[in-house]
Amino acid sequence: MSENNRPVEWIANPRARGIATSEAVANVFPDGVFQRARRFHRQIPGYRPSPLRNLAHLAAMFNVGGIWVKDESQRLDLNSFKVLGGSFAIYQFIRSQLGLEGEDLTYDELVSEATRSKIGDITFATATDGNHGRGVAWGASKLNCNSVIYVHKDTSIARVRAIEAYGADVRVVNGNYDDAVHQASRDAAANGWQIISDTSWEGYTDIPSWVMQGYTTMLTEAQEQLAGTGIVKPTHVFIQAGVGALAAATAGFYSSRFGADRPAVVAVEPREAQCLFHSASIGDGKPHDVTGELKTIMAGLACGEPSPIAWDVLWDTIDAFVSCPDYVAAKGMRVYGMPLAGDPFIVSGESGAVTLGALSFITEYAEFDDLKEYLGLDHDSQVLLINSEGNTDPEYFRRVVWEGANSVPQQYRWSPEVELH
Repeated sequence: MSENNRPVEWIANPRARGIATSEAVANVFPDGVFQRARRFHRQIPGYRPSPLRNLAHLAAMFNVGGIWVKDESQRLDLNSFKVLGGSFAIYQFIRSQLGLEGEDLTYDELVSEATRSKIGDITFATATDGNHGRGVAWGASKLNCNSVIYVHKDTSIARVRAIEAYGADVRVVNGNYDDAVHQASRDAAANGWQIISDTSWEGYTDIPSWVMQGYTTMLTEAQEQLAGTGIVKPTHVFIQAGVGALAAATAGFYSSRFGADRPAVVAVEPREAQCLFHSASIGDGKPHDVTGELKTIMAGLACGEPSPIAWDVLWDTIDAFVSCPDYVAAKGMRVYGMPLAGDPFIVSGESGAVTLGALSFITEYAEFDDLKEYLGLDHDSQVLLINSEGNTDPEYFRRVVWEGANSVPQQYRWSPEVELH
C-alpha cells in the first residue's frame, strides 16, 4: 500500500501546548461573544440545542472513556451547523449597518419591515460547497433579501436544489471551491453585493470572524450537555477542517474557556485537500495553499486555501493536524449508521463522519500508537466529535452506505482478530 493511502497521516504541533493565552484567539473571540451568539440563536423560531449523542459501547470497543457526538444533522431544518455561522454574520452585519454595534438586536427586530426599510435592498453572496451557501440563503430569505450563491462544477444537484429552495440564485463556476470564492468576490465587487464568506482574505476579516463566532453556539450547548452528565469538558476534540473556520471556532472556544487546561484538539482533513496539514508541514506559521481539483467525497472540506484568520487561531491551538483518504470518511458514515447494540443511530454525511473514521483507525491499529501517546488518548479519555452534516447528498450517501463505495483497503479492514490498542 502506498504511503499516501494510509488512513491517517499526522503532524504534531507541540508549540500549541506552550500557549496558555493566544492573541489570535482573543482577537477573534473577544469577551462576551459566545453569550451574544447564543442569545441571538435562541430567538430563532424552531431553535433548540442539537442532540449530544453518547456512543458508550463504541467507546468501550475503542478503549476510550467516552465518545460524544454533537449531532448537527438536527440543526433547525438545514441538516448542518453552517446556519449558525451564516445567520450570526448577517445579524452582526445588519447591526453594524444600523449603528448598533454596542447593542443587541432581537430576532424580531432583525426581520422586521422597519429594519428592512432602513437597510434597503441588499443582495448577499457567497461561495460554497453546499452547506454554508444554504445557511446564507436561509438567512437572506428571512430578511426578504436576495442571495447569489456560487458553487463549483462538481457540486451535486441535491446540494444545489437545497440552496435554491430558499430562493437563491445559484451559479456554477467551472473550477474548484477556491475558484468559486474568487468569482463570487469579483462579481460582488462589480455589482455592489455583500459577501458573507466563511473564509477571509486581506481586507476582509470581520464577517469571517462573525461566522466563526456563530459556530460557537453549538459548543456552548455541548458544554451544557456534558455538564449534565458530570463531565466538565472533553479531554479530546477531533474536528474536521476545510478552510479552517469550524476547526478554529472549536479550538478557539476551548482555548478561550480553559486556557492551558483546554482539551487536546485534532484537526482532520481530506488527503486531497489538506491545506492546513500542508501549512503545518512547512512550519513557518503562515497559511499555504494546495492546488489541483481537490477531488474528495468530503465536499464541505474540499478547500485548497486556508482562511488566514482561522489559520492564526489554529497555529496556536491545534495539537495535531491529520489528513485522511476518502475511505476513512466512508467508514465513519457506515459506523454511525450501523451502531453497536445500545448506541444511537446517527445519519452522517461525508464531511461529518471523517473524524469518527479517523478515531477508529487511530485506536484500532498499533501503527498509530505514537499518535495516541502524543495525544494522551487512553481508556480515561472523553472524546468530542461534531457530526457537522446529515445526509446532504442522498445519491452519494446511498452509494456509500448501501453499496459500499470508498471501501476500506484490505490491509485495514476490521476483523475479530484485530487487537484494539
